[in-house]
Amino acid sequence: MNILIIGSGGREHAIAWKCAQDDFVKHIYVCPGNAGTYLEDKVSNIEIDTKKFNLPPLPYGENDLSPVISSNTIQLHYGKHHLAYFNMLNTLAEGTKYNEMSLEDVVVESFKDKEQKIFNNAGQAWNHILYWDQMKPGGENSPSGKLHSMIEDSFGDFISFKDQFVQQSVGVFGSGWCWLVQNNTSLEILGTPNGENPLAHGKHALMGIDVWEHAYYLDYKNVRPDYVKAILDSSINWSFVSDQLR
Repeated sequence: MNILIIGSGGREHAIAWKCAQDDFVKHIYVCPGNAGTYLEDKVSNIEIDTKKFNLPPLPYGENDLSPVISSNTIQLHYGKHHLAYFNMLNTLAEGTKYNEMSLEDVVVESFKDKEQKIFNNAGQAWNHILYWDQMKPGGENSPSGKLHSMIEDSFGDFISFKDQFVQQSVGVFGSGWCWLVQNNTSLEILGTPNGENPLAHGKHALMGIDVWEHAYYLDYKNVRPDYVKAILDSSINWSFVSDQLR
């Protein structure tokens, strides 16, 4: 059997040590444990996560967006870059007013306060949550219902929308993002530099595609238009995008 012990003192260490001597005990977990329990045979400490901001799990497997986005890119983009934004945000926000806010409020307030380091990491943490959530394996061919009508009213038709979106994404100089934004009853395609997003500017994002090179270089080299077009054609969950409408 396995045993879970809650605590971090000498008493918990003694209990774990004694239980470990029983042949019927396979393993003992101590949460959070201490340096002594860490050294005992058959005993593992379990860290209590006290971070305010945490990386959400991917809504699909690392291989599931291939060939549009390879597992190698996702391992780097999600597992390294996205995680790093959260880790740095937790470090920077600790002991500040931002540590008591939601991620969305940190984005808005740090941008307003010109706290650039906090905003950069909060913005990128928020941006990438939307980026991953808006996609699904195989995607959906096209939007329907209200979103479809708004795209036609704002851009002429769905094909024209995709063409304009690709053109806008290419127009983002260096690193940045390309967004589909709702302005009341109309839609807008917006490009932003670096980690900036519509939220910081009081706008409502429906979807956003990362055009930093780390998002596509392993799969598409320097051909950004092919990357953006592939996502629009084969990976967007238009039902999710539609659900973001206000």
